[in-house]
Amino acid sequence: MNTRNIIIVSDGTGITAENFAHSLLAQFDINIKDHRVPFIDSVDKAHIAVQKIKDIAANSTNRPIVFTTLVNSEINAVVHACDAGYFIDLFTIFVSPLEAELGMNSNHTSNRLHHNADSVAYRNRIEAINFSLMHDDGQTNKNLDEADVILVGVSRCGKTPTSLYLAMQHGIKAANCPLIPEDFERNRLPSSLDGFRHKLFGLSIEPQRLSEIRNERRAGSKYAALENCRYEVNEAEKLMKRHGISWASSTHKSIEEIATTILQEINIPDKEHVI
Repeated sequence: MNTRNIIIVSDGTGITAENFAHSLLAQFDINIKDHRVPFIDSVDKAHIAVQKIKDIAANSTNRPIVFTTLVNSEINAVVHACDAGYFIDLFTIFVSPLEAELGMNSNHTSNRLHHNADSVAYRNRIEAINFSLMHDDGQTNKNLDEADVILVGVSRCGKTPTSLYLAMQHGIKAANCPLIPEDFERNRLPSSLDGFRHKLFGLSIEPQRLSEIRNERRAGSKYAALENCRYEVNEAEKLMKRHGISWASSTHKSIEEIATTILQEINIPDKEHVI
């Protein structure tokens, strides 16, 4: 399969531009190799970025595709003067039409989104991350009443990364609690979840995939055995159905898709989102 070098040049972190570039390139049957060049906020740094683009191009069969989000026109001009790549200026594509629609000029200020470190929304997001880390894998049952959502499912089905994604991207306080063989034997949810039925969302996974993941951690163990994985997944799904818990399989869904499903299914109050 064809591989293309993708370069993200930004005056900020470049994370948003990188995600957008991935969404676009996912429509094509190619492999991509990422190169992020962040914090290009001066002409000197722009020349360094240009040299990096040239170096990557010199070692590539095809010219690299360069996505830029550079607000400063002088810096942008330096980077786009480089002829070693195919350039897509994301700001020019979107800002100019918005200026026409809004009837005003952009202020062309770099890093405005990243000046929100002292905002209430940003602090709430940090608090949500700390909460999710503290309540990972059922480590503590304290303050579960503060949770926006509590994820349940068998070990290694994707609860932890989903919890952290919800916290980091949406400021959601997400706890997660494993369902274990003792729960299946008792035929009931962990007692720590009593009273929180309305906050529960389940994750499941195909047994074969679960076995593969567990074998990476504890190869050859009963914990990772396919037959045991089939048993745990089957019992967990029966338990979730019995208690009327909405659930989704993580086997073929990205964390972003799972998180979106959770936000739609669980009645979580709207929270300001900070990029």
